[in-house]
Amino acid sequence: MKKLSLASIITAAAMIMAACNGNSNKSTTSSDSTNMSTMNTDTNTNNNMASTDTTKMSNNSNTPETNFANDAGAGGMMEVELGQIAEKNGSSPAVKNFGKMMVTDHSKLNDELKDLAAKKNITLPTSVTSDQQNDIDKLTKETGKDFDKDYVSMMVDDHKKDIDAFEKAQDKITDTDFKVFITKALPVLHKHLNAIEQIKKHM
Repeated sequence: MKKLSLASIITAAAMIMAACNGNSNKSTTSSDSTNMSTMNTDTNTNNNMASTDTTKMSNNSNTPETNFANDAGAGGMMEVELGQIAEKNGSSPAVKNFGKMMVTDHSKLNDELKDLAAKKNITLPTSVTSDQQNDIDKLTKETGKDFDKDYVSMMVDDHKKDIDAFEKAQDKITDTDFKVFITKALPVLHKHLNAIEQIKKHM
């Protein structure tokens, strides 16, 4: 009986050890699975963060400052070109003088905007828009009183739109340098609008 009991005890001990080892392996496997799941979650989180950062970078070119600079740059070029045409095609001294003022003032504003854009790493347009080019082409073909009438009317409308656009940009823009540029430019635009309205009144 003693031998039988001892053998039973040894057998039972062996079974218990085997069971413990099995549970240990299961626990290790479960732990490894948990670690892999955590690593996958971290990887996905990092990928999402990288994707978000890329989106933010791609949107940097669509800022109020960039949009304003592009519109003001194209508009400034058009005003200078039309001013040069007015000096040649205009029939009245008032229209010719206004054209000359436009060339002088807007050339100066254009240069200041170019310097500001370069400082802010903004690439300005190198040509006017298609609609602006159509206006330039139209007035290029006109002379005398017909030119005076259409040019003056266009300048009144353009300067009203420009003043409105500059004032709206001033509210949206947060960059201090751009705000300073707009603050300096607005009185010039108002001067142009007042001058061209007086010319229109006396035509």
